[in-house]
Amino acid sequence: MQIPLSCPDITDLERAADRDVLLSPNLALGPRLAEFERKIAAYHDRKHAIAVNSGTSALHLAMLALGVRPGDEVITTSFSFVASTNCILYVDGRPRFADIDPHTWNLDPARLERALGPRTVGVLPVHVFGQPYDMAAVRDFAKRHGLWIVEDACEAIGAYDRHAAAGKAGDISVLAFYPNKQLTTGEGGVLMTDDDRTAALCRSLRNQGRAESDAWLKHERLGFNYRMSDIAAALGLAQLGRIDELLAKRENAARMYRERLADVPWLTLQAEPEGTHRSWFVFVVKLGDDFGRADRDALMAGLREAGVGCSDYFAPIHLQTYVRELLKTDPGDLPVTEQVAARTVALPFFGDLKEWQVEKVCAELITRGEALLAAKKREARENSTR
Repeated sequence: MQIPLSCPDITDLERAADRDVLLSPNLALGPRLAEFERKIAAYHDRKHAIAVNSGTSALHLAMLALGVRPGDEVITTSFSFVASTNCILYVDGRPRFADIDPHTWNLDPARLERALGPRTVGVLPVHVFGQPYDMAAVRDFAKRHGLWIVEDACEAIGAYDRHAAAGKAGDISVLAFYPNKQLTTGEGGVLMTDDDRTAALCRSLRNQGRAESDAWLKHERLGFNYRMSDIAAALGLAQLGRIDELLAKRENAARMYRERLADVPWLTLQAEPEGTHRSWFVFVVKLGDDFGRADRDALMAGLREAGVGCSDYFAPIHLQTYVRELLKTDPGDLPVTEQVAARTVALPFFGDLKEWQVEKVCAELITRGEALLAAKKREARENSTR
């Protein structure tokens, strides 16, 4: 039986919530959207939340709201989903990639200074895989250099450290609700801020440039159709009402994996520094240094043949073809990012993951990994005797 890489946690509660919207006259810009925005803002102790049709759209609006101009530089990570870089490119900005910490896989705070350039205007850190980034360090860095912060918490709803919850610390913070996320609206995202002007601007930009008080066909700026539907918002409201349950189920799935993989010497997991509490977005393992990229890819092919969904999370953004063409980046630019990315494997992960599924995934992973290592050792012995 196929074990999928991810699966949304949808119950009768969510289905009933969307059915109620479909029986109403308000499918867009209705009461469910406003309620979802109020409640997601309150959950993060933010003044404003502007719901949109994707996390990517929210990141794009953040760049526009902060006035990024052609040639402006934004420090960010290459070990992320491409949206955290694309949003900068959308406005003709220039991403400046800093390398990651080899243990947490988040941006290395010690490398922020060397990424600073003459046209740097902001920092866009990512809570990778739901592991909280050291926002106190980035706030200190940003304050010293007069930079703004866009906090990409798209993978981290419910995460926190000793200072704040993920989504609280940025001038603008962004969440995403794709079906593989901890909370889903099907497709969707939200931009959060405590600044009234930023909130009003983003509400206008997401709705074709209309001002909130203007007539429907009066547009005061170039805008976009980035609206979230009331159907999506109703789904999000139902999920938000279950958020503690959803996070706990995913934490339990992670616990099952950790217990079974703890003693595998050629596997490491993303570090969780003291004082942090992660929100489990995906479960990613890193193969040891004896494995190369080709070995990792062969291992994933074998897992898929055995019916185990898996993926390489993440492929470095600075090595994507279009990014290399635009920014003239090359292999070797970010050695830690490249070393980690060549060896990471995302395993099936979702709240309703069953114990037998975890057992099968771990058995296949260990068996196939051990076989690859044994084959490499045999090859090395044969080469040494030639």
